[in-house]
Amino acid sequence: MEICEISKQLLAAKKKKGLTFDQISKKIGLAEALTAALFYGQFVVEEDMAKKLCKELGLGKDVEEFLVEWPDRGLGPVVPTDPVIYRLYEIVQVYGYPIKALIHEKFGDGIMSAIDYTMSVEREEDPKGDRVKLSMSGKFLPYKVY
Repeated sequence: MEICEISKQLLAAKKKKGLTFDQISKKIGLAEALTAALFYGQFVVEEDMAKKLCKELGLGKDVEEFLVEWPDRGLGPVVPTDPVIYRLYEIVQVYGYPIKALIHEKFGDGIMSAIDYTMSVEREEDPKGDRVKLSMSGKFLPYKVY
């Protein structure tokens, strides 16, 4: 996935200010994961939130306009090469069918929403080496037969 120029501006301003996504999310009133998604053009916000973020980071109108445009979501058609993103892709490749089977077994025929959805990333201390804890929660959407 190629990172667009506006995303690069947002990330550079974040770095220059020494802020984390969590700190920014609290300043603008948006969940941490959605704030990170916003920086990469994977989420859209209302004009007032875009203005608030741009003011906080010292960025201009071009960035504001980017933040309120409908996003082009997704990584693209190829297998990702970034190691972190690839491992997440690999998890879905290896555990996708087991996760699907468990969802169907517990909920019935349907899907987990990625729209009505929350996510968090936490650090979990472990004597054998710290662990990454991903929590994903999406509304169950049953398939309907008409």
